[in-house]
Amino acid sequence: MRVSIFIAAFILYFSPSNVSAQQILSEEKRAIIVDEILADRFNNMLPKLMDRARIDMWILISREYNEDPVLKTMLPSTWLNARRRTIIVFYRNKAENTIEKLAVARYNFGDNIISAWDKEKEPNQWKRLVEIIEERKPNTIGLNYSTHFNIADGIDKTDYEEFMTFLPEQYKTKVRSAENLAIGWIETRTEREMVIYNQLVDITHDIIAEAFSEQVITPGITSTTDVEWWMRQKVTDLGLETWFHPSVDVQRSSEQMGNHLYSFSNRPDHMIILPGDLLHCDFGITYLRLNTDCQELAYVLKPNETKPPDFLIDALKKGNQLQDIFTSNFEAGLSGNEILLKSLKEAKEAGLKPSIYTHPLGSYGHSSGPTIGMWDAQQGLPGVGDYRLYTNTVYAIELNTTVFLKEWQRDIRVMLEEAGFFGENGFRYVNGRQTKLLTIPRLKDHQGN
Repeated sequence: MRVSIFIAAFILYFSPSNVSAQQILSEEKRAIIVDEILADRFNNMLPKLMDRARIDMWILISREYNEDPVLKTMLPSTWLNARRRTIIVFYRNKAENTIEKLAVARYNFGDNIISAWDKEKEPNQWKRLVEIIEERKPNTIGLNYSTHFNIADGIDKTDYEEFMTFLPEQYKTKVRSAENLAIGWIETRTEREMVIYNQLVDITHDIIAEAFSEQVITPGITSTTDVEWWMRQKVTDLGLETWFHPSVDVQRSSEQMGNHLYSFSNRPDHMIILPGDLLHCDFGITYLRLNTDCQELAYVLKPNETKPPDFLIDALKKGNQLQDIFTSNFEAGLSGNEILLKSLKEAKEAGLKPSIYTHPLGSYGHSSGPTIGMWDAQQGLPGVGDYRLYTNTVYAIELNTTVFLKEWQRDIRVMLEEAGFFGENGFRYVNGRQTKLLTIPRLKDHQGN
């Protein structure tokens, strides 16, 4: 066993925690919250989304262990997967301001969606679905298929072909992609969800603050890999999940800056953390069916240092400046590509060397909605970048700016990522952002995020 792993294990089990397990709800209480939120979304949010998308019947079809990604977010709290073939029908009668929620399945779909199939009366599930369609005579039938948005492309080939085989001819011309409706469901957050989201991001910040502290890191002994696995274990110990494996990397005066992939797949494992290092992490959690995604920076103090060097403090300010330029361009109706190109232009005019690769965040980590750049597509993206910005949506404000440090005689990349909410009153961070470098060991007057 390496010494660094032993030290990390000792710290894990014997150091105090900044995140109390009492902050995390029991599984039973989580289930109550999940079902209450689903009821609100079905009854109050979904009708508006269906009207906006001009779809009056939305049909979702899934089979066990091969769930449509949208249907998976609708599962009752006690369901971990769909059962057999599950078919959900939403019918919106705008004239009467009603919405029907039906399950063409052997079971009620939790408390929110009732079973509308008696197999003893009609043994064929597809024929029962057709009866429901013919009884309501929808003008449009939305199915989840999409060229550009993977989450909105949930119907599989077999189910699509069987559905179209049984569907009467006069309704086949009414079938259309429910892409915009599916994205709307995935990306739109309710008021209560945003209250919860603040707590999720707060927990995420607390775990990062503890990971980037003397409680976890002993310079000269602890490696970046030790910290990654500490974060992963911390999430598990709290009864939470992470939707991707954490990453921790180092920039220092004696190293050359790698390409963007260095932070993800090409960095050396078990890199020992030393005084004078600038640390960076990429970390997110999953809780109450929402996801966080956060990147923050920390500096390892050298002997006799009482604060990070001014040149690193100034570098972080440039990262914050890029954030400000970028988020000031959030405007409802603009496409992801329009926001990207406008922000890059303004940042370059301000003397920055920017890269923006922001993605929707919420029901999934890399969620559906407007993609605002990718690190290897700074010119914009067809399809996912053409989708427009709507209110009540959340984004991982992910970006970096390259800064030359004459003190290190090299470029560094100031990489930042924070959850941001775009609502009726404009943009705000869900739970603040990093404006000061974390330090190891922690300074008494340091405020962190």
